Amino acid sequence: MSLEPTRAPNEAQSIALTARKTAVVLLLVGLALLTYALADVLVLIFGAILVAVILRAIGDPISHYTRLPHKVSVLIAVLLIALFIAAASWLVGSRINAQFSDMWQALPQGWDQIQQRLSGSWLGNQVASSLQEARPDVRDIAARLGVIVASIGGVLTDLLLVLFAGLYLALAPGLFREGLAKLFPKRREDEVKSALDNSGRALRKWLLAQLISMTIVGTLTGLGLWLAGVPYPIALGLVSAVMEFIPIVGPFLAAVPGILLALLDSTGTALWAAGVYLAVQQLESDVITPYVINEAVSIPPALTLMGVLILGALFGVMGVILAAPMLVVAIVLTSQLYVRDSLHHDVRIPGAGKDEDD
Repeated sequence: MSLEPTRAPNEAQSIALTARKTAVVLLLVGLALLTYALADVLVLIFGAILVAVILRAIGDPISHYTRLPHKVSVLIAVLLIALFIAAASWLVGSRINAQFSDMWQALPQGWDQIQQRLSGSWLGNQVASSLQEARPDVRDIAARLGVIVASIGGVLTDLLLVLFAGLYLALAPGLFREGLAKLFPKRREDEVKSALDNSGRALRKWLLAQLISMTIVGTLTGLGLWLAGVPYPIALGLVSAVMEFIPIVGPFLAAVPGILLALLDSTGTALWAAGVYLAVQQLESDVITPYVINEAVSIPPALTLMGVLILGALFGVMGVILAAPMLVVAIVLTSQLYVRDSLHHDVRIPGAGKDEDD
């Protein structure tokens, strides 16, 4: 008789614990399904956040040194970016456009050169046959022209949405921060705000480091290809600089047009071009990135690879392109909100000030 009162509360606690665990699992599954369903929207939101971070990175120093209102400094940042793009287009735009135009016309010839050079052996013929099948047919391209045009229109529309949304976020950064913090318990509101601030600072440092790395890689690649005698070195250097933003796969994609165009000259030139790309990438991974990244977020290569695979599966091509900055934000939020504040481990928070980090 005396055991019944004790057993009943234990059973009730066990049922309550099981119910809580089930609710957590269902919540996680629901969040995963919601993330997958809203993948395109989430990518656009993150792109807008990147635009806002860039505008803030330019506007905040202007506001600090001129004492202008925050919104005015952001609008000045937009004007400065527009003037820079216009000046660059006026100074070197025509030459770059000419190189890109000639390069796109010459790339099919490089593709044909590969097939001709491979046709001298049985194995080469098999590879050449595969390449021929992989090459898109002009009739197929013409048949899909409507789809291509519609896709381009969709990309331009998404780009405009990202730019305007990023501008609004930059003009009112506190609105997004406060609203997101309200989704958490009040006792953790300050921690969430701090984590969001640190994420923004870490993302700004990473973007600056990435811009420096892209500039150096593009310059060294263009110079190396010019010395190797590869045609259109300026355009190829610009392609390498842009592709450097895409982790893992970007450098490989950037090397393809350079090697194809080098084959138009000779196999030796193609080998020199491959050597240039390999040397620049080794220099980038061993010297440039460790030096310029400094206090920004250093993402381990294995984690970057897993991030590219996972985010690519969730968000498609845009997930691959934005994998690195997404990982930066994920590392900061996980390190602060979970590893430090929940598990109480002593860990460095990227983007945090010295006082907060200690």
